[in-house]
Amino acid sequence: MDDHARTRDGAREPGELASLFNARANAGDVEGLVALYEPEAVLAAGDVVATGHDEIRRFYTDLLARKSDFPQAETLPALVQDGLALTFARLANGVLSVEAARRQADGTWLWAIDQLKIKPRGEAPPRS
Repeated sequence: MDDHARTRDGAREPGELASLFNARANAGDVEGLVALYEPEAVLAAGDVVATGHDEIRRFYTDLLARKSDFPQAETLPALVQDGLALTFARLANGVLSVEAARRQADGTWLWAIDQLKIKPRGEAPPRS
């Protein structure tokens, strides 16, 4: 299977969503990114909350207009229970992403909730 066909397939395991995201983002594939989400999914990134495919599409259209390089994130094993999964990724800058994915009727997985940009706590200020 060629790389393009692979990136257009759905995720057979929840942990595959992050690598599909990376491939599609680096390819500038807005529709491919939107396809990683359930139709009424919620994506939160900082002050932005996008609900549903139309708002998520606008979010990624804007993001890809400003950024074109998405290094592969460090992914942690997904936690899976009864068709639900939590997926986790740590970006190179230390920012975390946590998502809730759901198994679909066809056996593939889609994100239902995506919380991007969870910044790690800085060091505690020195005590006086």
